[in-house]
Amino acid sequence: MMTTLSQIDNAGDTFKKSCYFEMDFTISEDATVYEAVQKFAAFDIGALVTVDVNGHISGVISERDYINKIALLGRTSKDTKVKEISTKTAHLLTANPEDSIDDCMKKMLEKEIRHLPLLNSSDGKVIGMLSIKDIVRAIMAEKEKQLNILKDFALGKGGSFGGE
Repeated sequence: MMTTLSQIDNAGDTFKKSCYFEMDFTISEDATVYEAVQKFAAFDIGALVTVDVNGHISGVISERDYINKIALLGRTSKDTKVKEISTKTAHLLTANPEDSIDDCMKKMLEKEIRHLPLLNSSDGKVIGMLSIKDIVRAIMAEKEKQLNILKDFALGKGGSFGGE
């Protein structure tokens, strides 16, 4: 039986394994920061996609935004709107489901960000979010597959690398 080296998951496949999958990872830009913090705690996540009244992505709010723009500046989370402290779309990096995990990792490292919104390629609507943890897990899973193929090959159990 031939074993082949599979490609690493793309961003869409990785999202399906993410902590953000099958949850509401969005928040209205008009909600209070307190509501965002409640959602961070309830879902044990570190960022949310902010959406405008039409449901379009308007930015991202993270725990870091809370710390840097509320806690350190003496503002109150109950009196501050999400849109006042979120990173706006003009400054966001995003991915689409077809992007490779390597491309997602490069984007995140380039801007030193921990979360990457996924947008539908055809209409630009937000469909998901990836965390750096999701990316690392996908890369580690692929490395494990590669190690198993090499181990099987070394033990004479056969193996094939990319069609050899």
